[in-house]
Amino acid sequence: MNTHVYSRQSVLNERHRQLGTKFESSWNDMPIPQLYATDPYVETTTVRTSAGLFDVTALRLIDVSGRDALSALNEMLTSDITKIKPGTSAISNIVDDNGSLIDDVLIYCDGPGAYRISHGGGALEDVLPSIAAGREVHFRKDNDTHILSLQGPKALDILAPHTPSNLADLRYFEHRKTTLFGRDVSIARGGYSGERGYEVFCRAADAVFIWDSILDAGKPFGAMAVSWACLDIVRVEGGLLFFPYDMPEGDTTPWEVGVDWTVDLDKPSFRGKDALSRRRGQKRVAQVGIEIDHHEAIEPGAQIFKGGKQTGVVNSSTYSQHLMRSIALAHVEPAHKAFGTELEIRSDAGIFKARVVKTPFYDPLRLRTHPLSERSPR
Repeated sequence: MNTHVYSRQSVLNERHRQLGTKFESSWNDMPIPQLYATDPYVETTTVRTSAGLFDVTALRLIDVSGRDALSALNEMLTSDITKIKPGTSAISNIVDDNGSLIDDVLIYCDGPGAYRISHGGGALEDVLPSIAAGREVHFRKDNDTHILSLQGPKALDILAPHTPSNLADLRYFEHRKTTLFGRDVSIARGGYSGERGYEVFCRAADAVFIWDSILDAGKPFGAMAVSWACLDIVRVEGGLLFFPYDMPEGDTTPWEVGVDWTVDLDKPSFRGKDALSRRRGQKRVAQVGIEIDHHEAIEPGAQIFKGGKQTGVVNSSTYSQHLMRSIALAHVEPAHKAFGTELEIRSDAGIFKARVVKTPFYDPLRLRTHPLSERSPR
């Protein structure tokens, strides 16, 4: 019996219990509904064809403000935060003095000197105090705000009639304050599903009402609440990395996981910049997607071989009923990263053939999240 006392709780826990979860997992010291009574593959089909509602409140939120907020964040993060304008957001990373990834973040700019940082289980909260020391910058944990993520092609149709904001013109990585079902919220376009989606940030006091209201509004469209097991499936199908599970070496660089687009070596000095410059040409592994000739998911940690020699490891995996194949995100030696490279997987279930394929596995051109009509600059 799990007797751990969690420091964080979602006010939606009773709703999750009603949906059948036993809170099989936890993340960031918060119990999460890993499974509902519904089949995760049915939930995945719903996300791909209608819309699924996730409770992702287990993400950590930090408010950062003050005259020196921008300079502090720019010293801490790998990307150039001056490029993030009010009402927009961007993915960035934190590295240590050795250039190794220690957290990934999504940073929202709410206005001049006002930022929100969403992060997972990394070291942001350990690093921020030292970066802020001696500066006019204030940071505060936000354990009240709840994050409800509606993901799927019908998400816009479900939410649009219930907010005065024109969600149709909200682009990916944009957000705005508005109301939803009459309650104050911030709505961001984004998510972790490979589908068009919206993340609703609301007060804990409003979360149950908004959760119920979204599901009621979604009934005519076939929408439903979906579990974290579903989230695991759709994010692997979408080729989306999860820190730290897709960086198992412990000293992985952004170059080695293909997130070099988050690193701006042209900006002034920032934490780990010199190490990142030095390690740019020292890639030990390459981030790849593989499809495996097996009818089930292969466990993370399974070893990858080429020519009888170990060349990599499986990091995140799933069996995709939607794509009808076993897929995984993996690290291999750079010499074996080319599409079509034949590999061998040695797992608990046996030995299987595999090959390197293009990611994302689902919607490889990302047209679901980034339609061609939105790719031209405003």
